[in-house]
Amino acid sequence: MTLDTLAAPVQHVIEVKHSRFLARGAPIDSAADAAAFLREVAVPDATHNCWAWRLGGDYRSSDDGEPAGTAGRPILAAIDGQGFDRVMVVVTRWYGGIKLGAGGLVRAYGGSAAECLRTAPRTPLLETAQLRVHVPFEDVSLLHHLLPSFSAAKLGESFDADGARIALELPADQADALKIRLRDATRDRARFDDEG
Repeated sequence: MTLDTLAAPVQHVIEVKHSRFLARGAPIDSAADAAAFLREVAVPDATHNCWAWRLGGDYRSSDDGEPAGTAGRPILAAIDGQGFDRVMVVVTRWYGGIKLGAGGLVRAYGGSAAECLRTAPRTPLLETAQLRVHVPFEDVSLLHHLLPSFSAAKLGESFDADGARIALELPADQADALKIRLRDATRDRARFDDEG
């Protein structure tokens, strides 16, 4: 299954038995991004600011004073259930005077997060690969010409006495095809760092 991230920050509000739940989500690239988003959107005078984020195999969640397992985990389950990665969701609750019980809290937190993400604009996440290739000077322009065909981006370039060493990032499923095409086009003069 291909995962998505959010194309832009989103929010969704629901009311459950006079308690108001404001779910806000944003794309993240690091745990530091998640912490910054929490600082940005947490409401100090709200009853709770519960949250969860997923970043590949890493994830964190917080119930922020709600009974254990009733807020952070349901928010994380909503992120996973909607097929998202590299996303953080913060659900802010203003208590309305009626206790919801554990099941009600799980439904309210998880439901507000899921609805926030369900209608959100998505951007597919592609698995990428990084390659380092060395080509003689006469093949540098050929390499640059081939990059767009493989959706490859140049990350860096340095030169030595024999040519250029270029760092690339491209969709993982294009890496082998680029290697083959570049070897053929340079009559096997291109050398990749992962080759002995």
